[in-house]
Amino acid sequence: MSKTTKINAYAALEAGGKLEPYSYEVSELGADEVEIDVLHCGICHSDVSMIENEWGLSKYPLVGGHEVVGKVSATGSNVQDLETGTVVGVGWHSGYCGHCHPCKNGDQNLCADAQGTIIEHHGGFADKVRADATSVVVIPEGMDLESTGPLLCAGITVFNPLVQFDVKSTDKVAVIGIGGLGHIALQFLNAWGCEVTAFTSSESKKKEALELGAHKTLNSRDEKEIEAAEGSFDFIISTVNVKLDWNTYVSTLKPKGRLHFVGATLEPLDLAVFPLISGQRSISGSPVGSPATIESMLEFAKLHDIKPMVESYPMDKINEALEHMKSGEARYRVVLSNS
Repeated sequence: MSKTTKINAYAALEAGGKLEPYSYEVSELGADEVEIDVLHCGICHSDVSMIENEWGLSKYPLVGGHEVVGKVSATGSNVQDLETGTVVGVGWHSGYCGHCHPCKNGDQNLCADAQGTIIEHHGGFADKVRADATSVVVIPEGMDLESTGPLLCAGITVFNPLVQFDVKSTDKVAVIGIGGLGHIALQFLNAWGCEVTAFTSSESKKKEALELGAHKTLNSRDEKEIEAAEGSFDFIISTVNVKLDWNTYVSTLKPKGRLHFVGATLEPLDLAVFPLISGQRSISGSPVGSPATIESMLEFAKLHDIKPMVESYPMDKINEALEHMKSGEARYRVVLSNS
C-alpha cells in the first residue's frame, strides 16, 4: 500500500472564485521529485489570470502560487543533488520533458511539454508543494527569503532578456512600466552597467524610479518628451499588459534597436513595418528563464543586493492579499508567508 501525504492549500473552486481552504492527498513521492515545505510564496498577476481563467488553461480546484521559497522536506530515490533542509525555489515551471531539443540545449524554459507549476498542477499557496528536481533551484545562502520568491518569476522574466540578447553595459536601455516587473528591471539594468531610462505615466513613481536605478525618466504621455527621445535606445523592455502606441516607442529605438515584450498584453501589436526595415529594428518577446539562468540571476541579485519591494501577508489572509494586489496599490510585489 503506497504512502500518501496530505497537503493543506488554498484553492479557487471556480473561475474568479475566492480562494478557500482545500486539502488534497498525494501518493508516494516520485523518484525524480522533491517535496518542499513552503516558507514564502509570491502572488503574481499570472496567478490572477489563472484563477479567473483569462487564458482558458485553468482547471478547478486550482491552487495557484509559482514564486515558491521553501525547504526540501523529502527527495525521490533518483535525486542526488538536493538534501533535506536545503532552501530552494520553484518558479513558473515544476518540470520539463528532458528530451526535446530546447531541453538538451539548456533552454528548458522553451520546452513545449514543460509542466507549469499552476497548470494542471497544484502550486505554492499551500504548506507543501512538489516539483521535479530539475526545476528546483538552490537559494544562495544569505539572501532575504521573504523577498526572493518574486525573483523566481518576475525577476527572471526581466533578467532573461539581458542574457538572451546580449545586452551590453554600454547600452542605453528603457523600461516601460514601473510595477511588479519594471521595478526589478530597473535594479538589474543599473547593476548591469546600462544607462537606464524609466517610461512612466505616473508622476508619483518618478522619484521612486530614480531611487530604484533609473538615471532618468520620460513621461510616456508627453509627446514632446517622446519626440525628443527619438533614436535614443538600444533596447526597450515593455513590462505592461495594456495596449500602447507601439510605433511611438519604436521611434525611440536606435538603428538595430530592439523592443522586447515580457508583459503579456493580449491585444495584437499595431506596428508600421517601414521603421523596422529602415532601421533594422527588432520586435521580440521571452518567457521566464532556464534553471541555469535562474541560478545566475540569484547570484547576480545577491552580489548587487537586488531585492523586489514586497508587502507580506500571512497565508491565511490570501484573499485580502489578492485584492490588494489586484487594486494596483501594492508596492510592488505581494508575498504570502507560512508561520
